[in-house]
Amino acid sequence: MGQTIVEKIISAHAAKNVHQGEIVIVAVDGAMASDTTAPLAITSFRAMGGKAVWDPDKCFLVIDHAAPAPNERISNLHVLMREFAAEQHCKLFEAGEGICHQLMIEKNIVRPGHIFIGADSHSCAYGAIDALGAGVGSTDLAAVWLTGKIWLKVPRTIKIELIGKIPMGIQGKDLILDVIGKTGIAGATYQAMEFCGPAVSALSLSGRISMANMMIEAGAKTGFVHPTGLKLPYTFTAELPDVEAKYHRTITIDAAAIQPMVSQPHSPDKVVAVDQVAGKKIHYAFIGTCVNGRLEDLQMAARILRDVKIHPHTRLIVGPASRQVFLDAVKDRTVEILLKAGATFIPPGCGPCVGTHSGVPGNDEVVISTANRNFKGRMGNPHAKIYLASPATVAASAREGKIANPLKYL
Repeated sequence: MGQTIVEKIISAHAAKNVHQGEIVIVAVDGAMASDTTAPLAITSFRAMGGKAVWDPDKCFLVIDHAAPAPNERISNLHVLMREFAAEQHCKLFEAGEGICHQLMIEKNIVRPGHIFIGADSHSCAYGAIDALGAGVGSTDLAAVWLTGKIWLKVPRTIKIELIGKIPMGIQGKDLILDVIGKTGIAGATYQAMEFCGPAVSALSLSGRISMANMMIEAGAKTGFVHPTGLKLPYTFTAELPDVEAKYHRTITIDAAAIQPMVSQPHSPDKVVAVDQVAGKKIHYAFIGTCVNGRLEDLQMAARILRDVKIHPHTRLIVGPASRQVFLDAVKDRTVEILLKAGATFIPPGCGPCVGTHSGVPGNDEVVISTANRNFKGRMGNPHAKIYLASPATVAASAREGKIANPLKYL
């Protein structure tokens, strides 16, 4: 019987062939927690009687969600993480290094074929490089630290075939928003998603991460962007599904017909083409996060904002996904272009995405953001309205002071 990618990766770790619906216990290749989840994981680990993590070289802590610390309480949580990392001899990424998911891929920690567990729901981002990434709660992560293992129910898989050629100016964010609009936020609950087809093969690594990252917004447990065409800085063996693999559902999308997409308040699946909401006045534009804070994203914004100013009634905040992204953007003058346009840069990290600091919107303000969620209160204020879009659309909107189609500038 043929297998999907998720069945193949779990089978390799379970040392037996498994199929959808089976429950297995498998060894993991790594585990990560951020400053939103690590403190509770540390407390739970100690409550379980934990003295030493199963493998310090496979345990990672990242200070990124509220970094640098905005207040005394969070600063003390960061101290707890630093002390635990030193005690356990595991790797700690300090404030300013970048966002957890970006770092796990950028630093070549997660590799194709891995099972990598993160105490963050967007750990499915690792499917961009053909790894099984799954988010868990802090208590489950503490158990992984203790044992190096996790139980999994092998998920069913939804196959999403993207045919045709992606038009100029359309980014991975537009593709995944289109899919989420079709599936709804619960359409893939505890399932895996497999993106395949000629359009996928042409995607950059950055575009693949954008798509994999937001699979959770359709409810998926994990998911994969087929590795055909994937370029990584090391040699790897691609894990592809069998021809006779069994899928729960197949969705076919003509990528050539996709337009710039926007998710409306207050749910990621309220997706429409940008032209349907074009002209809506905005107060605040944000480019960054683990979905769209990479160099390619900042470069796209710079293309649209070169030699112009953002609208005088609009502010633009930019948060690079990592220190390396920031350095690369300084080197190629992307940062200079955006600064001259009127952008404000914040330290590499999650920033305003989760509403902890660095750009909480005001009451009744309209925000257009490259983040992955726009639920009420997501950016720290339940009285703000958040639209989600690609970096190109956000940059064009910042330029005009209203939601705008970026294709006119490309």
